[in-house]
Amino acid sequence: MEWQGDGLILNTRKHGENSAIIDVLTRDKGRHMGLVRGGRSRTMRPVLQAGNLVSVVWRARLEDHLGAFSVDPHRMIVAGIIDDVHRLAGLTTITTLASLLPEREPHPRIYDASLLLIEHLQDDAIWPAVLVKWEMGLLEELGFGLDLGKCAVSGETASLTHVSPRTGRAVCAREAEPWKDKLLDLPAFVTGASSEASNAEIVQGLKLTGHFLARHIFEPRGVSAPEQRRRILRWLDQAE
Repeated sequence: MEWQGDGLILNTRKHGENSAIIDVLTRDKGRHMGLVRGGRSRTMRPVLQAGNLVSVVWRARLEDHLGAFSVDPHRMIVAGIIDDVHRLAGLTTITTLASLLPEREPHPRIYDASLLLIEHLQDDAIWPAVLVKWEMGLLEELGFGLDLGKCAVSGETASLTHVSPRTGRAVCAREAEPWKDKLLDLPAFVTGASSEASNAEIVQGLKLTGHFLARHIFEPRGVSAPEQRRRILRWLDQAE
């Protein structure tokens, strides 16, 4: 068995003295693991950092075997942002959350969205809002997408301002008014009602996705949100 493609390194762990096992998100093969012989060498260690883009060839005798990767660097993303704690936190957040995808199940939209987010990491005015959209896409890909097309109460499609924390359905401003303290804020940029987002609105967006990530993904697996994600929230709160 053999296939080749480009991928985003999600995770690397030591295997034996000189090798490593990497977890790579690819467009056509999904999240895929494999052994990299010599992966702990001085040459390969910088390449195999989570967040880098690589070209891989996977080979195995049988399809269900772990298999082995041959890896070539494609884009050394980490080296370009290593001195910026917030951009690095953004990159680490997507690699950590993408590691929760089922193995060997293609999710091309998440792969494409990950590359889009990486393309914007140098622009602090853009990437935090893109991260919110990325997390919305992750929830949808895992079967927990939010229903934000119309108000759950009235059926209206305009003035959607809140989301039910129980059902994940949108609520318009008029219907939400008596229950605002029990509902989650829905910033306009999430639904496309606005093309811009303030830091406060991005925080609202991350709290929205964070609620459903915790409910449907983190808590059932007995894990918590990445510390890097909490760092982003603190940064945006302080910058407002």
